[in-house]
Parts: sequence; C-alpha cells; structure tokens
Amino acid sequence: MIIRPAVEGDAGRLAEIQNPVIRDTAITFNPRERSETEMRVAVRDRPCFLVAEVGGRVMGFASYDQFRKGPGYARTVEHTIVISEEGRGQGMGRALMDAIVEHARDAGIGSIWAGVSGENPAGVAFHASLGFEEVARLPKVGYKFGRWMDLVLLRKCLDEACQE
Repeated sequence: MIIRPAVEGDAGRLAEIQNPVIRDTAITFNPRERSETEMRVAVRDRPCFLVAEVGGRVMGFASYDQFRKGPGYARTVEHTIVISEEGRGQGMGRALMDAIVEHARDAGIGSIWAGVSGENPAGVAFHASLGFEEVARLPKVGYKFGRWMDLVLLRKCLDEACQE
C-alpha cells in the first residue's frame, strides 16, 4: 500500500469510492452524489488530500479542510475519510489517518475533528482507537432516508495548548 497526495486525475476514482457511501449508507448525511468535477476541485483546494493506492489502484482517501470559515478557525480542521468496499479491513484507514494527522501537525494545526453519524458506531470506535475523544453528540441534526440522525463530534488534540 502506498499513501500519496491525490492528483486531479484521481477525481473519477474518488467519486466511484465516495458515491456508494453517499447513495447507500447513513455514514454521511449528504444525499447528493459527488461528480468527478467536484472531486477534482476538492483535490485542488483542500490543504491535505491523500489517497491509499494498492497495485496502482486508488482504494481510499482522506482529506481535511478548515473546520469553519474565518481566521479564528485557521488552526482547526475537520477531516473526511472514505475507504472503498474492497479496501476495507486492510489497515488503510489507519494509515491514511496517521498520514493526515502528521500533515496537520506539521502544518501547525491544533486539533482535528471528525463528524460521525450516530448510525455509524464502527466509525466512532475507529476514531476512538486513534485517540479521538467524543466531545459532543448533536441529536437529530442530520436527515437522510426519511429519518433524523445524531451527529457525533470527536476531537484529537495535536498540540499541548489544545489539551489544556
């Protein structure tokens, strides 16, 4: 497995990986599939966008962007991680997360956040295993598949000031 920066040419494969998650699961509240163009823009515009590649094929990705807009949030990021169905269970998620956390630390980021669907207990457990702590559960803020869902916010502090 190789972890490398995404390039715009990966955009079609990135959409292929993310769209089944959007279409078929409650892992994300987003109901609209992402186009290749949208993925290309994300690769270009996010400060960190990495892919996991096996045998020359992209099998998953992780990225982060500023948590909220505005200069007061410049040292706080929220990440996205998606692994293709055939790539799951191979340590790819952990490798991608380790890489984006390292990138964030090197960039002077104070904390990295995850917003995980309350209907994704495996995602909450995955983040906990990486040292993320659950800080809040926002009840019924996401809506998909005709039902309201909770959002679990998890944080990993990357510098000492965040941990105080």
